[in-house]
Amino acid sequence: GILGIGSAKKLINSEKPKVKFDDVAGVEEAKEEVQEIVDYLKSPDKYLRLGAKIPKGILLVGPPGTGKTLLARAVAGEASVPFFSMSASSFIEMFVGVGASRVRDLFENAKKEAPAIVFIDEIDAIGKSRNSGPMGGNDEREQTLNQLLSEMDGFDADKSPVIVIAATNRPEVLDAALLRPGRFDRQVLVDKPDFKGRCDILKVHMKDVKIGKDVNIEDIARLTTGLAGADLENIINEAALLAGRKSKTFVEQADLVEAVERSIAGLEKKSRRVNPKEKKIVTYHESGHALIAELTKGAKRVTKVSVVPRGLAALGYTLNTPEENKFMMQKHELLAEVDVLLAGRAAEEVFIKEISTGASNDLERETDIIKAMVSMYGMSDVAGLMVLEKQRATFLNGGQSIKDYSDKMAEKVDEFVKALLHERYTAVLGLLEIYKGAIENMVSA
Repeated sequence: GILGIGSAKKLINSEKPKVKFDDVAGVEEAKEEVQEIVDYLKSPDKYLRLGAKIPKGILLVGPPGTGKTLLARAVAGEASVPFFSMSASSFIEMFVGVGASRVRDLFENAKKEAPAIVFIDEIDAIGKSRNSGPMGGNDEREQTLNQLLSEMDGFDADKSPVIVIAATNRPEVLDAALLRPGRFDRQVLVDKPDFKGRCDILKVHMKDVKIGKDVNIEDIARLTTGLAGADLENIINEAALLAGRKSKTFVEQADLVEAVERSIAGLEKKSRRVNPKEKKIVTYHESGHALIAELTKGAKRVTKVSVVPRGLAALGYTLNTPEENKFMMQKHELLAEVDVLLAGRAAEEVFIKEISTGASNDLERETDIIKAMVSMYGMSDVAGLMVLEKQRATFLNGGQSIKDYSDKMAEKVDEFVKALLHERYTAVLGLLEIYKGAIENMVSA
């Protein structure tokens, strides 16, 4: 094409990765699922004799940072086959037809070196449902998708074994034609790791780091519930940088804990001078969170309370560690979370006798929780078992939700949210009055 615009040759990254399954930790089920692909690429005759057809396409789905790309590279590394890697967004250009041309080039090159693996990252960039959006489809994106579908239908996996692996964190927006049998008919979930998975990931990333004898991997894994593999890798690196800054010979537990706190709450702002009056407000505010978390059944365990400014806005924070292996929340646990969030503002009212702007984020979060209880989880009499809101993004936090209810119902929801918040706030105020002495002890400690 003009100036090489139509060609994918410059963009294609063909390599033989040295990554093996041992380098991929915390996603054991996903590894098992792709193991047979490795076996097939190594000895296809075993499957062909039985008349088995190996999937042409595998779709790795999961939240960002969980190791989807790493797993795809490990499949190629284990099978010792060429690995063609491309991001779906690099197929699309301002010129119509370029994307389709690049898809053709990519598959031509892969077939020449078969057996091979083609990896397409962020496939939702070209694979969005073709009827999505009020304005209809994007012509260039549709052409590219159509070309990809025809390429996957066109090659015979038995004669030229090319396995296509794609990754996405938005499976709900993909075109149905991509997911039908003969294309990406196998979906492999690459989820955030559990406690054991986090221990394994931390061990993998600690291999090349000088670790002190006082380091307890299990304690760090407990502090990092809900974090993905990429976050854990970053924490190890951050801890090594902190230790280097202090001219230590080993990375110690304190460095790792500080790195975890940086990841969760942001950088410590030593330069931010908080005046004594504000420090007093923050101390009572955070003590309120901590006390109510300890007293309330179903609340997350408090690990640490800090009044050191961190990140962009936080003047203090309470670090809670949720229970492990929790995949759903009961009503009393959601209400416990609301109580803990309200406790900061309530403590200001009880002890400072005046409220501040410090609770703005807490108020936002508890309102969201109660709204979700009403509109998504059927936990109120307002809508009963009727779902008023649907969540769009499965693996992305803060994804769009679709609201589908009348103004009259919206009014009822608002009234319920306001009334329930008032009820919970009054109960929290009562508890703080009873345990005034405990708060004063925490503040003076």
